Amino acid sequence: MRKRMTYAVLATATAAAFGGLAVPAAQADGSGDTTITKVAVSGTNVVLSTSGAKTFTVSVTAKDDSGIQGADLYLDGPSYGYATPTGAVKCAAAAGDPTTSTCKATFVLDPQVDFIDNSVAGRWYVNVWIDAKDGDYLSADKAGSFAVQRAAKLTVNAAPEPVKKGKTITVTGALTRANWETTKYAGYTVQPAKLEFRKANSTTYTAVKTVKSGSGGALKTTVKAAQDGWFRWNFAGTSTTPPVKAGGDYVDVK
Repeated sequence: MRKRMTYAVLATATAAAFGGLAVPAAQADGSGDTTITKVAVSGTNVVLSTSGAKTFTVSVTAKDDSGIQGADLYLDGPSYGYATPTGAVKCAAAAGDPTTSTCKATFVLDPQVDFIDNSVAGRWYVNVWIDAKDGDYLSADKAGSFAVQRAAKLTVNAAPEPVKKGKTITVTGALTRANWETTKYAGYTVQPAKLEFRKANSTTYTAVKTVKSGSGGALKTTVKAAQDGWFRWNFAGTSTTPPVKAGGDYVDVK
């Protein structure tokens, strides 16, 4: 597989072109009255499986009394995480307000091309350079942020089916997530997952107990059979892995 191994060089070159964005987090540098009022990422977070590119948009809304001339953007994340737009950054003035523009850029991340391991999962930042029409400018490091996460899967099985009332039901499952180094899913261990139950005549799941995943992401616990319904596992997610719920497994209690 081809991997892009030019992040460090590109980051250095881009920082120089941007006027050197080596400033502390959440700080900005510039000249004049140019300001950034909003930074947004389509979909909020970027969740990647073991293969397949993900395309997303970053939007930056900026304001200057003379109007916005243009913008440049790039992204950086943990370890060697880095990305530049796939095309030109396009800015459009707000309707009825020529002083404010929203500038949009399209980015693509592909785990089989851009990542050599899992160290880039986590918090990523949007770095921005804004040019105003009167010569004012603003360079903002970490103007916005989002998470790049490893896609997760969660399974469930409740047995035996059917079961006599009062007997023991064993509920198992597995929590796995994308491993960008091996291009396979691997167990996510020592993670809390809630076992939830939904009565046959209900639309709402309620928590039964919390279990931590073991080797290979395995989940296992036992409950007493009380009534017909569905069991499922519910994982709340972490900074590097999104939330995921298993599909319910129905148990008929006799």
